[in-house]
Amino acid sequence: MALKTYGIDFGTSTIKIYKKNEGIVLDERNIIAISDRKNIIATGNDAYEMYEKAPANIFVTYPVRSGVIADIANMLALLNRLMMRVNGSNKFSNADFIVATPTDITEVEKRSFFDLIANSNIKARKIKIVEKPIADALGAGLDVMNAKGVMTVDIGADTTEVSIISLGGIVLSKMIPVGGNRLDESIKNLVKKKYNLYIGDKTAEKIKQQLACALPSEETHVNVCGRDVVTGLPTKMEINSTTVYEAIVEYLYNIIDAIKIILERTPPEISSDIIDSGIFVTGGSANIKSLDQLIHQETDLKVNICENSANTVVNGLGKIMEDSKLSCLASNLRQTTIIN
Repeated sequence: MALKTYGIDFGTSTIKIYKKNEGIVLDERNIIAISDRKNIIATGNDAYEMYEKAPANIFVTYPVRSGVIADIANMLALLNRLMMRVNGSNKFSNADFIVATPTDITEVEKRSFFDLIANSNIKARKIKIVEKPIADALGAGLDVMNAKGVMTVDIGADTTEVSIISLGGIVLSKMIPVGGNRLDESIKNLVKKKYNLYIGDKTAEKIKQQLACALPSEETHVNVCGRDVVTGLPTKMEINSTTVYEAIVEYLYNIIDAIKIILERTPPEISSDIIDSGIFVTGGSANIKSLDQLIHQETDLKVNICENSANTVVNGLGKIMEDSKLSCLASNLRQTTIIN
């Protein structure tokens, strides 16, 4: 038996680490800051503070894109730093790891998560993979081991993954390139077009958190700072919720279209289960105001916005580590039907 067991959710925006019997021990931005192309000067939340503010010699980057590792070297350096922070030592051994991976990616991309830990300073004893939708469902409090089918919609930073789960496996899954970052980018573009105001990613994210609503609603406002496109000078303007709705509504309907595609291909017996239990929505953007109402309006199904929706995947990994009956869910890569 390993002395320590960790579960890691390598999210595009954040990285979360769960330690067996202790809970979430790290929840930070999945970002690294490098000076002069070689010196690591900050990781996690400290590096995020430098994002969009750093001089030319400091490179601030997210190593994970669209749910997969896009920059192996920087992700390895970031993982080593964060694990040292968690463990209190640069190197340690005799630890087991469980890693959550998206379903709708290639075998090579899945293998990269395994190789990342194997090549790190961790010296892991065992490394297992669990499909992210299964961990997501467990973290949402669902029983994935019985024959009753469940449907999850995980709205992440770069992607949204819609899945049907039954008997410990994934029956159907579809991942689309729409997530919180796409909403932020759309808000940035529309603010620039309508207000002649250039804002950064952080400001766009704050606007989304404060004003985003999935349905037309009573107009609210927020003051934001940016750069005037015409004069080039710093300025402050009032942005309204109607603008934010216009910016995000198309992408919300892209998510709904993916939900409908999966529902159309769901076996009839599982469809009856989904009618009973409804759709479970997780992820960082699950708390957009009235999102549950919009999905219900378009599907006529009950919609459940999961509590602590941003942490369902990593909490699901914790359940797999701490419940021996669920240990079979973390093993070799599984065969899954992918909807294109």
